[in-house]
Amino acid sequence: MLTKSKIIVALDSNDLSKIKKLLNKISKKIYGVKVGYEFFYNFNKKGYDFLKKKNLKIFLDLKLHDIPNTVNKGLKALNYLKPDMITVHISGGEKMLKEAKKVSKKTKIIGVSVLTSLENNDLKKFYNIDNSKKLVSKMTKVALKSKIDGIVCSPKEIKIVKKISKKKLKIITPGIRLKNNNISKDDQKRIMQPKEAIKLGANYLVIGRPILNAKDPMKIINLINEEKI
Repeated sequence: MLTKSKIIVALDSNDLSKIKKLLNKISKKIYGVKVGYEFFYNFNKKGYDFLKKKNLKIFLDLKLHDIPNTVNKGLKALNYLKPDMITVHISGGEKMLKEAKKVSKKTKIIGVSVLTSLENNDLKKFYNIDNSKKLVSKMTKVALKSKIDGIVCSPKEIKIVKKISKKKLKIITPGIRLKNNNISKDDQKRIMQPKEAIKLGANYLVIGRPILNAKDPMKIINLINEEKI
Protein backbone atom coordinates (compact mmCIF):
# COMPACT_ATOMS: atom_id res chain seq x y z
CA MET A 1 0.00 0.00 0.00
CA LEU A 2 1.27 3.47 -0.90
CA THR A 3 2.24 5.81 1.92
CA LYS A 4 2.06 8.78 -0.45
CA SER A 5 0.06 9.28 -3.62
CA LYS A 6 1.84 9.08 -6.96
CA ILE A 7 -1.13 10.52 -8.84
CA ILE A 8 -0.80 13.68 -10.92
CA VAL A 9 -4.25 14.52 -12.26
CA ALA A 10 -4.17 15.91 -15.79
CA LEU A 11 -6.55 18.87 -15.90
CA ASP A 12 -7.33 18.50 -19.59
CA SER A 13 -10.67 20.28 -19.57
CA ASN A 14 -12.21 23.58 -20.72
CA ASP A 15 -14.65 23.61 -17.79
CA LEU A 16 -13.06 25.46 -14.86
CA SER A 17 -16.07 25.03 -12.56
CA LYS A 18 -15.92 21.26 -13.07
CA ILE A 19 -12.20 21.27 -12.25
CA LYS A 20 -12.74 23.35 -9.10
CA LYS A 21 -15.46 21.01 -7.84
CA LEU A 22 -13.28 17.99 -8.52
CA LEU A 23 -10.21 19.41 -6.80
CA ASN A 24 -12.22 20.47 -3.76
CA LYS A 25 -12.99 16.77 -3.30
CA ILE A 26 -9.72 15.09 -4.23
CA SER A 27 -6.85 17.54 -3.62
CA LYS A 28 -5.74 15.90 -0.36
CA LYS A 29 -5.61 12.44 -1.94
CA ILE A 30 -3.32 13.20 -4.90
CA TYR A 31 0.29 14.26 -5.37
CA GLY A 32 -0.49 17.15 -7.71
CA VAL A 33 -1.95 18.29 -11.02
CA LYS A 34 -0.77 18.54 -14.60
CA VAL A 35 -1.36 21.86 -16.31
CA GLY A 36 -1.18 21.29 -20.04
CA TYR A 37 -2.14 23.21 -23.15
CA GLU A 38 -5.91 23.04 -22.72
CA PHE A 39 -5.98 24.32 -19.14
CA PHE A 40 -3.17 26.85 -19.56
CA TYR A 41 -4.47 28.40 -22.78
CA ASN A 42 -8.09 28.48 -21.59
CA PHE A 43 -7.63 29.82 -18.07
CA ASN A 44 -4.15 31.40 -18.03
CA LYS A 45 -3.03 32.91 -14.73
CA LYS A 46 -6.55 33.03 -13.25
CA GLY A 47 -6.86 29.26 -13.36
CA TYR A 48 -3.23 28.76 -12.39
CA ASP A 49 -3.62 30.99 -9.31
CA PHE A 50 -6.56 28.87 -8.14
CA LEU A 51 -4.33 25.79 -8.23
CA LYS A 52 -1.57 27.56 -6.30
CA LYS A 53 -4.05 28.55 -3.60
CA LYS A 54 -4.96 24.88 -3.21
CA ASN A 55 -1.29 24.23 -2.36
CA LEU A 56 -1.09 21.58 -5.07
CA LYS A 57 2.14 20.45 -6.67
CA ILE A 58 2.05 21.75 -10.25
CA PHE A 59 3.45 19.83 -13.20
CA LEU A 60 3.49 22.47 -15.97
CA ASP A 61 3.40 20.40 -19.13
CA LEU A 62 4.12 22.92 -21.91
CA LYS A 63 6.71 20.72 -23.66
CA LEU A 64 9.07 23.51 -24.72
CA HIS A 65 10.98 22.62 -27.90
CA ASP A 66 13.06 25.21 -29.74
CA ILE A 67 16.61 26.43 -30.17
CA PRO A 68 18.55 26.55 -26.85
CA ASN A 69 18.43 30.33 -26.39
CA THR A 70 14.69 30.52 -27.07
CA VAL A 71 13.92 27.77 -24.56
CA ASN A 72 16.15 29.45 -21.99
CA LYS A 73 14.34 32.77 -22.42
CA GLY A 74 10.94 31.06 -22.46
CA LEU A 75 11.63 29.34 -19.16
CA LYS A 76 12.84 32.60 -17.62
CA ALA A 77 9.54 34.18 -18.67
CA LEU A 78 7.67 31.35 -16.93
CA ASN A 79 9.67 31.55 -13.69
CA TYR A 80 7.09 33.79 -12.04
CA LEU A 81 4.61 30.88 -12.05
CA LYS A 82 6.94 28.82 -9.83
CA PRO A 83 5.81 25.38 -11.01
CA ASP A 84 7.27 22.35 -9.24
CA MET A 85 8.10 20.70 -12.58
CA ILE A 86 8.09 21.82 -16.20
CA THR A 87 8.52 19.82 -19.40
CA VAL A 88 10.83 20.23 -22.38
CA HIS A 89 11.31 17.86 -25.33
CA ILE A 90 14.46 15.75 -25.09
CA SER A 91 14.52 15.71 -28.90
CA GLY A 92 15.47 19.40 -28.72
CA GLY A 93 19.00 18.19 -28.01
CA GLU A 94 21.61 18.23 -25.27
CA LYS A 95 22.43 21.95 -25.64
CA MET A 96 18.78 22.88 -25.32
CA LEU A 97 18.37 20.71 -22.22
CA LYS A 98 21.44 22.25 -20.60
CA GLU A 99 20.13 25.75 -21.30
CA ALA A 100 16.82 24.73 -19.73
CA LYS A 101 18.60 23.41 -16.67
CA LYS A 102 20.51 26.70 -16.25
CA VAL A 103 17.22 28.49 -15.65
CA SER A 104 15.99 25.91 -13.17
CA LYS A 105 16.44 26.72 -9.49
CA LYS A 106 13.53 25.27 -7.59
CA THR A 107 11.63 24.04 -10.66
CA LYS A 108 12.59 20.57 -11.86
CA ILE A 109 13.22 20.15 -15.60
CA ILE A 110 11.48 17.07 -16.98
CA GLY A 111 12.35 15.74 -20.42
CA VAL A 112 9.62 14.35 -22.66
CA SER A 113 10.84 11.27 -24.53
CA VAL A 114 8.44 9.61 -27.01
CA LEU A 115 4.79 10.67 -26.99
CA THR A 116 2.43 7.87 -25.95
CA SER A 117 0.38 8.41 -29.11
CA LEU A 118 3.25 7.26 -31.35
CA GLU A 119 3.40 3.66 -32.57
CA ASN A 120 6.21 1.69 -34.21
CA ASN A 121 5.17 2.82 -37.71
CA ASP A 122 5.52 6.45 -36.64
CA LEU A 123 8.96 5.81 -35.17
CA LYS A 124 10.15 4.13 -38.37
CA LYS A 125 8.88 7.07 -40.41
CA PHE A 126 10.40 9.89 -38.35
CA TYR A 127 13.33 8.36 -36.47
CA ASN A 128 14.27 5.26 -38.52
CA ILE A 129 13.99 3.21 -35.31
CA ASP A 130 11.66 0.24 -35.15
CA ASN A 131 10.52 0.43 -31.52
CA SER A 132 10.03 2.92 -28.70
CA LYS A 133 12.37 1.23 -26.23
CA LYS A 134 15.39 1.81 -28.47
CA LEU A 135 14.57 5.50 -28.90
CA VAL A 136 13.70 6.08 -25.23
CA SER A 137 16.96 4.35 -24.28
CA LYS A 138 18.92 6.90 -26.34
CA MET A 139 16.90 9.79 -24.97
CA THR A 140 17.43 8.63 -21.38
CA LYS A 141 21.20 8.79 -21.91
CA VAL A 142 20.90 12.32 -23.28
CA ALA A 143 18.75 13.32 -20.30
CA LEU A 144 21.36 11.96 -17.89
CA LYS A 145 24.20 13.72 -19.68
CA SER A 146 22.28 16.98 -19.62
CA LYS A 147 21.64 16.58 -15.88
CA ILE A 148 17.93 17.32 -16.05
CA ASP A 149 15.73 16.02 -13.24
CA GLY A 150 13.34 13.54 -14.80
CA ILE A 151 11.83 11.93 -17.84
CA VAL A 152 8.35 11.38 -19.22
CA CYS A 153 7.91 7.99 -20.84
CA SER A 154 5.11 5.54 -21.47
CA PRO A 155 4.64 2.66 -19.00
CA LYS A 156 6.13 0.32 -21.60
CA GLU A 157 9.55 2.00 -21.22
CA ILE A 158 9.70 2.36 -17.42
CA LYS A 159 11.92 -0.70 -17.02
CA ILE A 160 14.55 0.43 -19.53
CA VAL A 161 14.63 4.00 -18.15
CA LYS A 162 15.02 2.71 -14.61
CA LYS A 163 17.85 0.39 -15.65
CA ILE A 164 19.78 3.15 -17.46
CA SER A 165 19.12 6.04 -15.07
CA LYS A 166 19.72 4.09 -11.84
CA LYS A 167 17.25 6.32 -9.97
CA LYS A 168 18.98 9.53 -11.13
CA LEU A 169 15.87 10.53 -13.08
CA LYS A 170 12.33 10.78 -11.78
CA ILE A 171 10.04 8.71 -14.03
CA ILE A 172 6.71 10.34 -14.88
CA THR A 173 4.28 8.13 -16.72
CA PRO A 174 1.25 9.10 -18.82
CA GLY A 175 -0.72 6.48 -20.76
CA ILE A 176 -2.40 5.16 -17.64
CA ARG A 177 -5.73 3.46 -18.24
CA LEU A 178 -8.11 1.36 -16.17
CA LYS A 179 -9.02 -2.17 -17.15
CA ASN A 180 -12.63 -1.34 -17.94
CA ASN A 181 -11.83 1.78 -20.00
CA ASN A 182 -12.93 1.70 -23.62
CA ILE A 183 -9.55 2.14 -25.29
CA SER A 184 -10.50 1.11 -28.83
CA LYS A 185 -10.58 4.77 -29.93
CA ASP A 186 -7.94 6.02 -27.51
CA ASP A 187 -5.23 8.33 -28.87
CA GLN A 188 -2.73 6.91 -26.38
CA LYS A 189 -1.31 3.61 -27.60
CA ARG A 190 1.43 2.48 -25.22
CA ILE A 191 -0.71 2.15 -22.12
CA MET A 192 -0.85 0.25 -18.83
CA GLN A 193 -2.90 -0.06 -15.66
CA PRO A 194 -1.82 1.98 -12.60
CA LYS A 195 -0.83 -0.95 -10.39
CA GLU A 196 1.47 -2.39 -13.08
CA ALA A 197 3.19 0.96 -13.73
CA ILE A 198 3.81 1.48 -10.00
CA LYS A 199 5.33 -1.98 -9.65
CA LEU A 200 7.67 -1.30 -12.58
CA GLY A 201 8.99 1.81 -10.83
CA ALA A 202 7.06 4.88 -11.98
CA ASN A 203 7.56 7.76 -9.54
CA TYR A 204 4.42 9.53 -10.68
CA LEU A 205 1.39 8.60 -12.79
CA VAL A 206 -0.24 11.25 -14.97
CA ILE A 207 -3.93 10.38 -15.15
CA GLY A 208 -6.60 12.45 -16.85
CA ARG A 209 -9.69 10.95 -18.41
CA PRO A 210 -10.01 7.89 -16.11
CA ILE A 211 -10.40 10.34 -13.20
CA LEU A 212 -12.01 13.36 -14.89
CA ASN A 213 -14.72 11.22 -16.51
CA ALA A 214 -15.28 8.86 -13.59
CA LYS A 215 -18.68 8.71 -11.87
CA ASP A 216 -16.85 8.47 -8.55
CA PRO A 217 -13.35 10.02 -8.92
CA MET A 218 -12.50 9.58 -5.24
CA LYS A 219 -13.16 5.84 -5.43
CA ILE A 220 -10.81 5.52 -8.41
CA ILE A 221 -8.11 7.57 -6.67
CA ASN A 222 -8.34 5.52 -3.47
CA LEU A 223 -8.10 2.26 -5.43
CA ILE A 224 -5.00 3.54 -7.28
CA ASN A 225 -3.38 4.79 -4.08
CA GLU A 226 -3.98 1.40 -2.48
CA GLU A 227 -2.54 -0.34 -5.56
CA LYS A 228 -5.74 -2.30 -6.13
CA ILE A 229 -6.17 -1.39 -9.80
